[in-house]
Amino acid sequence: MRLVIQRVSEASLTVDGQSAGNMKAGLVVLIGIEEADTEEDATWLAGKVSAMRIFGDNDGKMNLSLTDIAGSLMVVSQFTLHASTKKGNRPSFIKAARPEKAIPLYDSFIARIRNLLPLPAVAPAKEGKTPIITGTFGADMQVQLVNDGPVTIIIDSKERQ
Repeated sequence: MRLVIQRVSEASLTVDGQSAGNMKAGLVVLIGIEEADTEEDATWLAGKVSAMRIFGDNDGKMNLSLTDIAGSLMVVSQFTLHASTKKGNRPSFIKAARPEKAIPLYDSFIARIRNLLPLPAVAPAKEGKTPIITGTFGADMQVQLVNDGPVTIIIDSKERQ
């Protein structure tokens, strides 16, 4: 699995022309799933995202997690993260998992994040809990965001760095 994690000051998601949610400070996570991915990848990445300390503390150092700031989370599937551009100018997506494999792993990643973070079922945040907004696998989606910092981090579960 490959993730692109962006620290944002705000973001919104539209799925098939309908609003799926808006958020203030938090993380937007784009997730690409390949054929070789397993539940172990979903578990490892959920742990990394939930504990990632990339928000500024009182000294301006990246030392706080999503939970620490009571931030929001958006998770959107994006098979194009596994594009290969080695040959020619048209990307190949042969490594991207087919829906029958990718959808259960996408859902598993989201479920694991829900278990690791104090997330309510729907936005807005209540009582210090972090809302989560999710996309619909394979749908036409538009993500709007304001990257804060900018901070963008790429994590690949096959590299474990």
